[in-house]
Amino acid sequence: MIPQLHQTTGPYTRELLQEPGRFGLGQLPVANSPDAVTTSVCGFCSTGCSLNLHLRGGEAVSLSPTTEYPVNLGMACPKGWEALTVLDADDRATTPLLRGDSGRLEPVDWDTAMRTFVERFKGIQRQYGDDSVAFLSTGQIVNEEMAFLGALAKFGMGMKHGDGNTRQCMATAVTAYKQSFGFDAPPYTYADFEESDVLVFVGANPCIAHPIMWERVMRNPHDPEIVVVDPRATETAMNATLHLPLAPKSDMSLFYGVARLLIERDALDHEFVDSNTEGFDEFAAFVRDFTDDRVAAETGLPVEAIHRFANLVADGRRVSFWWTMGVNQSHQGTRTAQALVNLALMTGNIGRPGTGANSITGQCNAMGSRLFSNTTNLLGGHDFGNPEHRGKVADVLGIDESRIPHEASWAYDQIMEGIRRGEIRGLWVICTNPAHSWIDQSEGREILEKLDFLVVQDMYDTTETARIADLVLPAAGWGEKEGTFVNSERRIGTVKQVRRAPGQALSDFRILELVAHYWGCGEMFADWKSPADVFEILKRCSAGQPCDITGIADYEVLEERGGVQWPFPSGEESANERAERRLFEDGRFYTSNGRARFLFVEPRPPAEPTCAEFPFVLLTGRGTASQWHTQTRTAKSAVLRKLYPDRVYVEVGPEDAERLGIVTGETVTLETRRGSTSATAFVTPGVRPGHVFVPMHYEETNRLTKADFDAHSRQPSYKHCAVQLVRHTTAGRS
Repeated sequence: MIPQLHQTTGPYTRELLQEPGRFGLGQLPVANSPDAVTTSVCGFCSTGCSLNLHLRGGEAVSLSPTTEYPVNLGMACPKGWEALTVLDADDRATTPLLRGDSGRLEPVDWDTAMRTFVERFKGIQRQYGDDSVAFLSTGQIVNEEMAFLGALAKFGMGMKHGDGNTRQCMATAVTAYKQSFGFDAPPYTYADFEESDVLVFVGANPCIAHPIMWERVMRNPHDPEIVVVDPRATETAMNATLHLPLAPKSDMSLFYGVARLLIERDALDHEFVDSNTEGFDEFAAFVRDFTDDRVAAETGLPVEAIHRFANLVADGRRVSFWWTMGVNQSHQGTRTAQALVNLALMTGNIGRPGTGANSITGQCNAMGSRLFSNTTNLLGGHDFGNPEHRGKVADVLGIDESRIPHEASWAYDQIMEGIRRGEIRGLWVICTNPAHSWIDQSEGREILEKLDFLVVQDMYDTTETARIADLVLPAAGWGEKEGTFVNSERRIGTVKQVRRAPGQALSDFRILELVAHYWGCGEMFADWKSPADVFEILKRCSAGQPCDITGIADYEVLEERGGVQWPFPSGEESANERAERRLFEDGRFYTSNGRARFLFVEPRPPAEPTCAEFPFVLLTGRGTASQWHTQTRTAKSAVLRKLYPDRVYVEVGPEDAERLGIVTGETVTLETRRGSTSATAFVTPGVRPGHVFVPMHYEETNRLTKADFDAHSRQPSYKHCAVQLVRHTTAGRS
């Protein structure tokens, strides 16, 4: 049944909203039979599991993991099992909300919301220039919506600046790959988890963060050596054959020291290095200074452990290096990632089964956002600064090339600084929650409150950012719309609509269509009638690129094949029929001369060392397998809430706990130079002396973190700052 629309809804809005199925308010497109089963890629993490969605009366009522899908092979994590439940939350955004004269957000119809959106943003641009309005997007909407948003904002609305929350998690890996390989190209396939004889995990805890990937590791039949490089004894470290609990942010020194040992042992693939790389001689000279004594002093690791690590790499026939946020979220993350890339290159551990320098992505479509969001890259992984690329994209889209900016957007932190300086006055936030997730949260909220107009487009109207918005646009969530995701191994899979969005909530795609119409640039997107139409446009944009997907006929092909890994160019379909494919099997890279580059730099210490006033290093990371990011969705599930503590907690090592008189369960205070919070203490040997650990998911965590950024990727360093831990006295204990 189509919801009753407000009488003041404009004729265009009324006509389209009442067209069955077009805006997700009419018929469901997933099955001819009212009781059937369809499949959809999960909308939580980047693993990209396929779920069977069981329908009754045309709507999904339950789910189960797809057994034959090459990603999860019949497995699902707690979040996946609850993917439908979180759609039924009481705080779903169901109607547009506008902050009125009373200062409160009040319901309005879509016509009023769109007219206000356009009047306020155009008014800001008239007064302060086109660049005074920006957007912050996400890695959690489908490719077709990301592309529509980026094209609409930049080509239709004249915005120059727009970035995604993937800047907070994946920018380092993107930059490292581009600089080393010539393109943002994670080379691996999940089969490599099962085919390695040595797996090295750095700043990664897949037991918790990517449980299905860890299940793939557990299926490895080769009795592999598992090396974990992490300051904490994480769940993954507890299952390792070698855990290296190094000093936080000393990874680069360790990898350079291991490179020196490999060179001294002559454990190199000389043929690969000579034929397929450049810069090795300079790198070899550079790492001579990373002696055993220096590396041991900087990492805090015994020399014997460093040598054992080097020997495992030297003796391994198929060595794979895996990293995630512990590397990416660092003041020197790009060069740390490239230190791992260098180890893979010098030993020839790339392009073969069970090898690779492999960044594990975070969000469900972070990989898609890297190629198709039109933020740091022009659509299809093109370069805003390249006139040939601009001309190609303009031809594909049928627009004047002058509409395409000649340079990429400011990064997320630069947009925030632009707001602080008064250069950006209007902000459109889509499917992300910066008032919770942005580093140094108190300052971040102060910056957002400086805006003249803040629009939040989300499926819940209770997020920390929505609460301070001037306009809230209710969006459909996963399962309430269709499109495609790209997972960590570059596999493109389909997302199905199996529920009606509640109330007047619309898919992001249809909201963007309304914005285009009300803005007056709807004709520019006349061919963008559906996600399937946009997928065809994205295919044409990708032609000739490393991520070429012109060989994918349509969504049905993606489903029939169990997803398709890029590249999949037209005319080479028969050569790309394998379910699992990796890059660089021919040893050729995407640089101008086809060679991978050795890149390196002298390590720098973190910007905020410990001191007498703040004697502990604060570490942050994933808490449990049932939590996700800011808990905007996972907190809606009663099942998931039972699997983690409601209240923020801090892990403390036994030695520090005994010295301070702290016991598990009591309340302590964490204080940094930026703020403080109370937390429940949990004493555990997993945390070393001088360190404390707080999960990233709680709102309180980013009251403490420090806004340092990697110079190359502009990614924030959430993982290290100086903190004080104070035990409450009996009288003050809460």
